[in-house]
Amino acid sequence: MDLKKLGFCTRQIHADGHEKAQHSHCQPIYYTSTFKFDCPDHGASLFRHEAEGHVYTRLGNPTIETLEVVLANLENARGALAFSSGMAAVEGSILPFVEVGDHVIAGNTLYGSSTWIIAEQLPRWGIETTLIDTTNLDAVKAAIRPETRLLFIETPANPTNAVSDIAAIAQLCRESNIRFIVDSTFATPYNQRPLELGANIVVHSATKYLNGHGDIIAGCVMGCEEDIATIKDYRSHTGPVLSPHDAYFFLRGLRTLSLRMERHNSNGLRIAKYLEAHPDVGKVMYPGLPSHPQYETARKQMSGFSGMITFELKGGFEAAKELLRQTELFVLAVSLGTIDSLIQHPASMTHSGVAKDIRDAQGLTDNLIRISVGCEDVKDLIEDLDNAIARAMSTVNV
Repeated sequence: MDLKKLGFCTRQIHADGHEKAQHSHCQPIYYTSTFKFDCPDHGASLFRHEAEGHVYTRLGNPTIETLEVVLANLENARGALAFSSGMAAVEGSILPFVEVGDHVIAGNTLYGSSTWIIAEQLPRWGIETTLIDTTNLDAVKAAIRPETRLLFIETPANPTNAVSDIAAIAQLCRESNIRFIVDSTFATPYNQRPLELGANIVVHSATKYLNGHGDIIAGCVMGCEEDIATIKDYRSHTGPVLSPHDAYFFLRGLRTLSLRMERHNSNGLRIAKYLEAHPDVGKVMYPGLPSHPQYETARKQMSGFSGMITFELKGGFEAAKELLRQTELFVLAVSLGTIDSLIQHPASMTHSGVAKDIRDAQGLTDNLIRISVGCEDVKDLIEDLDNAIARAMSTVNV
C-alpha cells in the first residue's frame, strides 16, 4: 500500500505499519538504556554504521524511532527527530548549522525562550543576529547579508498570531542559499506543512497540540535526510533525546491529532468571532478572522487556524489580571494545545523574560491575554468568558 496516497487521518494511525515485536498491536515501550550485541564484531559494525540495530537509547531506540516515522510522514519530510523538549528541538535545529562569523535572521515575535537563544545567546558565541518583522517581505530582503546562514520564524507567531508568508520567504532564502526554519507549533501539520511550501526544516513543541493532553514535555524536528542526519549527530552527542516513555505517550496522542484539531479549529473560530463582537474587547488576533492583517496569507498556506487567540481587554492591565481570576472553565496555566482550555498573560508569564523593548515591538501590551481554546462544548466556553469579562470589567468601572 502506498502511504502517500492515503489521507492524513489514515496516515497518523497507520504510517508506522502493523508489524511490531511479539505481534503487539500497540508500539511497545523499550525501557532500556543499552542494547545487547550478538558478538564483538556485531557491536563494532553498529558503531561503524555498517549494520542496522541499536546501541544505546541516547543514539536510538525502537519506540522513539517509530514515533519519528509517523512524524516524518505527517509533515511529508524525509526524516524526523524527537527531542526532550520544544526548546531542545529549537536549539538542535539551529546550532548545528551556524558558526563564528555567521549571521542569523529571526522573526521579532517568537516564543520567549526562542528569542533568548537567538537574540542573547548566539551573539555570545560570535554569531550576529537580527530580529525583524517577517510579515514584511521588504524587511526580510533588507536584512539578508552575504554572511547570513539561517532564517528562523514562527508562523503563526507566539503569542500575537502574526502570519509570515512561508513560500515567499522560502524563495528569498533559496536565492541567497540560506537555511530556512519554521516553528509551526501553533498550526500543526494538520493545518500547515512548511516543508511543502519550501522551508528546509520544521520545528514543533510537541508538548502542545501534537501530544494534546498536557502530560509530556517533547519537541521534534523534520526535514531532508541530510539536515536530519546533521541534527541527529548533534542530538546524539549533546543528549536531549526524548525518553521511550514520553515517546509512547507522544505517539498515542498523535494518533488523534486530526480529530482534536478539527474541534480546536471550529471552537477557535467561534470564540474569535464572539470576542471580536464583544464591546469590552479591543483588538483580537486570530488568523481565521478577515480583520487579521495577514488573513489572505493565512488562508493561502493554512487549512485551519487552531485554537490560539490573543486579545486585548479594554479595561487595561487590572481588568486583564482580574479576568484570569474569574474564568471557571479556562484553566489559568501556561502552555497550549491541550484538550482543555487554558488562559494566561504573556507579558507577565511566558514572555516576561523578553526585554521590554522587544515586547513593545512585538505588541505584547500589558492588557494582552492569550487563550488556548480546547475541545469542550463551545457554548460553555463562551458563557465562561462572557461571565468572566463582565466581572473583570465591573472591578475597573466602579
